[in-house]
Amino acid sequence: MSEEREKAGGDPGWARETLERLAFAALEEQKRARRWRIFFRFLIIGLVVALVVTLRRPVWSQQAVLGTTGRFAAVVNLYGAIDANGPASAHDVDSALRAAFKSHAVGVILRADSPGGSPVQADEMNAQITRLRKRYPHKPIYAVLGDICASGCYYVVAATDKIYANQSSLVGSIGVLMDGFGFVGTMKKLGVQRRLLVAGKNKGFLDPFSPMTAKDRVFVQNMLRQIHARFIAKVEQGRGAVLAKNDPRLFSGLAWTGVRAKQLGLIDGFGDTRLVARSLLGTTSLVNFTPKPSLIDQVTHRFGMELANALSAKLMSVRPELRY
Repeated sequence: MSEEREKAGGDPGWARETLERLAFAALEEQKRARRWRIFFRFLIIGLVVALVVTLRRPVWSQQAVLGTTGRFAAVVNLYGAIDANGPASAHDVDSALRAAFKSHAVGVILRADSPGGSPVQADEMNAQITRLRKRYPHKPIYAVLGDICASGCYYVVAATDKIYANQSSLVGSIGVLMDGFGFVGTMKKLGVQRRLLVAGKNKGFLDPFSPMTAKDRVFVQNMLRQIHARFIAKVEQGRGAVLAKNDPRLFSGLAWTGVRAKQLGLIDGFGDTRLVARSLLGTTSLVNFTPKPSLIDQVTHRFGMELANALSAKLMSVRPELRY
């Protein structure tokens, strides 16, 4: 009778085998699900990375590249303080100028509205304009000034073919400055002792918590004079014989209205961007080659700039800063 039961399916091995098959099937299903989860995770990460890279990339005007027909003037903006980490950096402006000159624009207009900034950045942009003018001798570049084009800004536009401004624009300020603060007296009143250890006797040079020596002052003045002399040389090289060199205040660091700047030879005439494009380049069509901030930069601009300005103010309040 027992043999018949076994043949009828009463063998316990059959149940165990069925359970093992079910368990293996469940494990395989889990493995497949895990693989798909991993795949989708990597896919999502890849899409997020691609999106971030795309959003972080500056947006350029593509009209000229896409085949703008007819005559047009290429426009590049130089707005704000000249700084390596800002929109008025040599990297961004030089790249835009290079693209503008390479295009089939009939000419380039550099719109400048800046109080100046980094001497190094200004010098690099001046050099870039000089190089591009030599490489494209038949493509003129004109500067059109806004509210202000002072110091490092004027250093840049001095390399262009001609400069135009408004009668009320502030132009010039051909000079160099280094500013900072000293806290020696305040520390004495508070009873704070400065402990400065250096290797190299001049390493504590211009330390804001130590008194400035006569030797330090002479050294700084000589350095500023050298940079100022290069500034003057670049302006004279760019503006040539039109400068009114008989005015001893021309390179004194003073800024002038557009009317006075015209008399001093700092600018060539009055006009805005469209007037210059129409009268000098024979077109009213403008294509802006200035890189625009990426979407992420635009979203985080307000918060980031507020934080950066706060930190910069704290740092600059104690550290001397050299600028045009």
